[in-house]
Amino acid sequence: MLNLLCDMDGVIYRGNRLIDGADAFVQRLLHNKVKFLFLTNNSEQCPVDLVLKLEHLGIKGLSEDNFITSAMATAIFLKNQKEKATIFALGGSGLANELYNAGFSLTDKNPDYVVVGKTPNFNYQLLKKAVNLINGGAKFIGTNPDVIDPIENGIEPACGTILSAITAATGKNPYIIGKPNALMMTIATKKLGVHADNTIMVGDRMDTDIVGGMEAGMKTCLVLSGVTHREDLSDFPYKPDLIFESVKDIYPENL
Repeated sequence: MLNLLCDMDGVIYRGNRLIDGADAFVQRLLHNKVKFLFLTNNSEQCPVDLVLKLEHLGIKGLSEDNFITSAMATAIFLKNQKEKATIFALGGSGLANELYNAGFSLTDKNPDYVVVGKTPNFNYQLLKKAVNLINGGAKFIGTNPDVIDPIENGIEPACGTILSAITAATGKNPYIIGKPNALMMTIATKKLGVHADNTIMVGDRMDTDIVGGMEAGMKTCLVLSGVTHREDLSDFPYKPDLIFESVKDIYPENL
C-alpha cells in the first residue's frame, strides 16, 4: 500500500460543496491506516481552518497534522533562507499567520521579501505597493502559481493571476514555493517520514499536482472533478499513472 498526498480544491471539495464520495474516501484512508497528508496550494487558510471546514462539510476524524498548505511551505522555505527576515505579505490571514508564527516581522517598510498568496482583497493600491517594494529590492515570492480555482458554480481567479499582474508591472518573475515545486513534495514526505517512491500524489491539476508529483519521483493520480478534463490530457507531454472520475472511485488497496 502506498502513502498518499492529496490536493483539496477540486479533489475533496469545490468551494463550499463537498465532492460526492470524498467523505467515504477519507474514511477509507483512516480505516486502512494509510499515511496521508492533504497538500494544498491554498494559502488563505490555516490547518485548523481546514479541519473545521471539512468537519462542516461532513468529514470527521482529521487533525491539523493532516495538512500542509503552501503558506506553511513558504514559511519553512524562508526560515531556511533568512531567519528574522522582514516580509510584506500580500494574501489572506492564513499566510500572515504562518509567517508570523515562523518568527518573521511583517512590514511594508523596505522588506526583504514580498510574499504573495491568493486574496479576495487584492486591489490597485496593494498592486502598487508590491510593485514598488519589488522594484526597490525586495525579493519576489509566490505561494503558488494557480491561475484559477474551482468553486461551486465555476471558477475564480487565484494566486497566479495576482502574480501575473505584479510580473507585468515589474518585469520580474516570482520564485514559486507551492506545487509544482518539488520542494513542497519534499516537505510533505519528510513530515510523513516516507519516501517519494512509495508515495502517490492525487490531484486535479496536470500543471501542478501531476507534474510536481512526477518530478518528485512519485506515482501520480489525476481526478477529473476539478479543473482538468479528459480531453485536456493531449495538451501535456506527460501523463498521470492513474485517472479516476473522482476520489469516490479510489480505494487504497488498488493504488
